[in-house]
Amino acid sequence: MFQDVIGILGGMGSYATLHFFEAVLKAFPAQKEWDRPRILIDNRCTMPSRVLAVLEGVKYDQLVAELTDSVRSLIRSGATKIILACNTSHCFLKDIYTNVPEAEGKIVSIIDACCGEIAAAGETEVSLIASEGTIQSGVFAQGLKPYGIGVRSPENEQYLMQRELIEAVKQDCITDEVVEKFIELVKSFSGDALILGCTEFPVLFSRVPEGTFAGIRIYDPLQFAIRALQKECK
Repeated sequence: MFQDVIGILGGMGSYATLHFFEAVLKAFPAQKEWDRPRILIDNRCTMPSRVLAVLEGVKYDQLVAELTDSVRSLIRSGATKIILACNTSHCFLKDIYTNVPEAEGKIVSIIDACCGEIAAAGETEVSLIASEGTIQSGVFAQGLKPYGIGVRSPENEQYLMQRELIEAVKQDCITDEVVEKFIELVKSFSGDALILGCTEFPVLFSRVPEGTFAGIRIYDPLQFAIRALQKECK
């Protein structure tokens, strides 16, 4: 029986959180339900936009307060390992730690987990698809810089397509056309390694026929966070 309790701060968006929850369950196979770790989920879909807070400072303090409240609540409820199921939310980690010092050592950064795996794979440069907030903040570029790994970001004209794809997942409106647009986006990058830097993108990736991205190494931060949980949870 696991002593660690996994806390998921989700709702950013809700269907990405649902997808991640299923992935966590599959990562801890068990014959009996009680042989899995306890999982707490705060699907806080009412929070202000992380992207607008990063880019324009819109409702920045309110967002930090709500992130802080959720992290504190998860810890008080018993969470010993916490995942922020949103890449952009990691831009506010310093603020969260300032408000909740006890969260340090409990939050498993999906950014750090992904960057470590990319470095271990021997990559020298990767492409990144993500929200404008994640891209403009440079959170992945900063995480990969110590390893000497460069990041290729989307062109400005690709931002609109990314936003449309992200919103399609958030609203649970994934059509064949949306999946085709996602395939087009991924294939538009010239490199052979790519980060799914928004938690909505793995949902779309799961709808893509196997072999579609042959030759492209896909890195999903949430999957590497799950791998970290598998190693660390006792």
